[in-house]
This record gives sequence, structure tokens and C-alpha cells, in this order.
Amino acid sequence: MMSKKNINDFPFILFERQFYDIEMMKIRCKDFYTFMNERRTCRDFSDKLIPKEVIENIILTASTAPSGAHKQPWVFCVVSNPEIKKQIRIEAEKAEYESYNGRMPEEWKKDLLPLQTDWKKEFLEIAPYLVIVFKKSYDFDATGNKTNTYYANESCGIACGFLLAAIHNAGLVALTHTPSPMNFLSTILKRPANEKAFLVIPVGYAAEECWVPDIKRKELSEVSEWY
Repeated sequence: MMSKKNINDFPFILFERQFYDIEMMKIRCKDFYTFMNERRTCRDFSDKLIPKEVIENIILTASTAPSGAHKQPWVFCVVSNPEIKKQIRIEAEKAEYESYNGRMPEEWKKDLLPLQTDWKKEFLEIAPYLVIVFKKSYDFDATGNKTNTYYANESCGIACGFLLAAIHNAGLVALTHTPSPMNFLSTILKRPANEKAFLVIPVGYAAEECWVPDIKRKELSEVSEWY
């Protein structure tokens, strides 16, 4: 059988990765868990500016996520223009008001009570950046022909997880916001027809006084099964 490294049409590179002994592995896993467990969804942002380079590297980290057939079906649109952020807030609050005052079932509103959320979304204007993730339902090749993407929802979801971890690693805070419907984002940002808004993520420093719900995460026994 021909080795993959000899298939010239589809070149492979030799994967080299640093490995750790068992004790170091345990330490690194525990330390990373402790670090990530400090992450919180924040709604109180500072308007303090962040270097563009920081956001660029956060996006590059998100783009290391695996994707179906390596199609990378995501686009990270970064909004810092105050006028555009204002437009987004106005349209998002319209959608959220309708959700909280008619579309949202009572059970859902009850589940949200401990988080004390409402239809007002000031953070969309206060946070210095809005990272709006668009999912590509299909793409185009270099000649303009339509091409497929695969597992676009799953791929974008994984990339957003990487994005949130990178934001936390930078010492910044974020919020995952999903106004429904989100079609207005495509209109405001003039995105092509093959892209659909997937997630709105305000990014910035936490406000000087930032309050978050005192939540408890599920125990390991509640989120895992061993066979």
C-alpha cells in the first residue's frame, strides 16, 4: 500500500506533537479546567479599546477548529463602527422584545429568571467589538462555481467554542447572543446569500463593576457516562 506521504496530489505532512508524562498531563488538564471554569458570560462591558491584533489572533485560534471535509464554513465579521453597532442593537432589541412579549413560552421565561435577562441589549453598543459569526450553507470555488459545505452547524459550533476559549485566554469577556430571527444582520452587513448569521458575540473587557449570576455547573457524574 502506498504511504499517504507519497500521494503527491494530496500532500500530507508528518504530524509532530509534544507529549507529556502522566503526571504532567494530569497537572495540565487540571490547571486548564480550573482556568476555564473561571469563564463567565458577562453582560456588563467596558468600552475600553482593544488592539485589533488581539481580535485577529482570537479569530485565527477559532479557525483552527475542525470542520466537515475541512471546508471551514465560517466567516467572522467584526463590527466596531458605532453607527453599525447602534443599528444592530435597534434591530436586535425589536426581535428580543417580541420574544419576551409573546413568542417565548412561559417555561422558557421562568428558566431565564435566575439570569435576570430581558429584551434590552445595551452591551451591543458598549462592547468595543461585536464578532458576528456567519455560517456558509454553501461556498464557491476560485472560478465561481457553487460548492458544498458539510456539517456547517457542527463546524461553526466547534469554532465558536474555540473562539470563546481564546477570548477567555486573552483576559477578555464575551456573551453569546442569538436574537431571533437574525436575518437583519445579513442586511445590515450586506452579507452574501450563502451566509446565515449563526451567533453574535460581544467582546471586550468586563466593566469595572461586573455582576454575573452565581451559577453552579453540573457535576462530572451528571454530564458523563462511562462504558
